[in-house]
Amino acid sequence: MAKQPRAWQRMLSGRRLDLLDPTPMDIEIEDIAHGLAFVARWNGQTIGDYAYSVAEHSLLVETLFSRIAPKAPAKWQLAALLHDAPEYVIGDMISPVKAAVGPGYGALDERIEAAVHIRFGLPAKVPQNIKRQIKKADKISAWMEATQIAGFTEAEASKFFGKPDPNLITDLAIVLRPPVETRAAFTDRHATLLRLIT
Repeated sequence: MAKQPRAWQRMLSGRRLDLLDPTPMDIEIEDIAHGLAFVARWNGQTIGDYAYSVAEHSLLVETLFSRIAPKAPAKWQLAALLHDAPEYVIGDMISPVKAAVGPGYGALDERIEAAVHIRFGLPAKVPQNIKRQIKKADKISAWMEATQIAGFTEAEASKFFGKPDPNLITDLAIVLRPPVETRAAFTDRHATLLRLIT
């Protein structure tokens, strides 16, 4: 009888997260923040002395979501901050690679996302209207990243991500900083949002 392949990853917290059957009990914000601070967006193909991390992207998406939906309660701001949380264990695949991998990647992402949400008091699935607003913030962030650090012209970025409302991004800029700083900022924002929820 063939031995089942290992499907869990050991985290720095000591937790073992089963990727095929993740449980909320095995999820810690410190593991998420650490992992996301070291996962590079754009496969690392960005300018600057530091990679633009998924943690930094998540902080920007939460800021943009709060501008798009200023009356949204803190729990949906938290959902925006955690929108890419599964990438702390499965990495950040660019869209063409996700398409090539097929539906298995999406299913894995959804299982981990549900466990993360439950761990922090959110519903396993975010309501569709909130998901759409988070996706809008995500696309605006991608446009900003593409034009500021990934070498795209505004015309190219607008073709792929749509042209954002200038009022939403007028005073925002992409931040590049050491992973340890981004990790701390992500953890701090998570703690602030949890306090606002409870």
